Amino acid sequence: MKLAAQVVNLSKFYDLGSVVVKALRGVSTDFPEGDFVAIMGSSGSGKSTLLNLLGALDRPTSGQYFLGGHDVSTLDDDELSVMRNDMIGFIFQSFNLIAQYTVLENIEVPLLYRAGYPAIGRAEKEWCIELANMVGLGDRLDHRPFQLSGGQQQRVSIARALVNDPEIILADEPTGNLDSATESEIMTILHNLNAEGRTIIMVTHEPSIAKQTKRQIMMKDGIIESETILQPPALSH
Repeated sequence: MKLAAQVVNLSKFYDLGSVVVKALRGVSTDFPEGDFVAIMGSSGSGKSTLLNLLGALDRPTSGQYFLGGHDVSTLDDDELSVMRNDMIGFIFQSFNLIAQYTVLENIEVPLLYRAGYPAIGRAEKEWCIELANMVGLGDRLDHRPFQLSGGQQQRVSIARALVNDPEIILADEPTGNLDSATESEIMTILHNLNAEGRTIIMVTHEPSIAKQTKRQIMMKDGIIESETILQPPALSH
């Protein structure tokens, strides 16, 4: 089984001067290609720290992280940035859209950080429009975030996460700010992306959301307390 990502004895400590916070204390687990994982745990359990390390947004204090078979610790910051932009798409609870940008411009943002591709050409723009259509926002291309509902803003962030065709999607509470109907729509999109073969790693505090994934990781005090394999859910349309 090919692995999209793997962590081996991963630790992350924060030295706050008077105290050292041990956010992660030796976490090891595999993320096979096509996995759909829910990471759960109470506040301070280490789930967000783990997601940040998986996203190569931070470096571990010790241990190893393999992304697409590459040991991340051997990469310099520039190499890490390129790999992160190419291989990982991010979806955030707070959407993290740029307020003055249109829907289309927000989707295009990751393209601006590609190595060797300073400009967005016609093909790239058409791809971004295709993604907007895929998430149901083809008629909102010129709208700005304040003109969109929370669910629509999250759809923009999903399209943005897909623009570089990543193998892994990291989602931090992607349904946390949404009503139940919109939550269901966002989960359907994620299920469909997973069915295409993308690996999805999602932090959530909602058991009803976690039950829709293929695997649950429960964290406590910086370690993995349990891992549960679930029956893959049927897709809804």
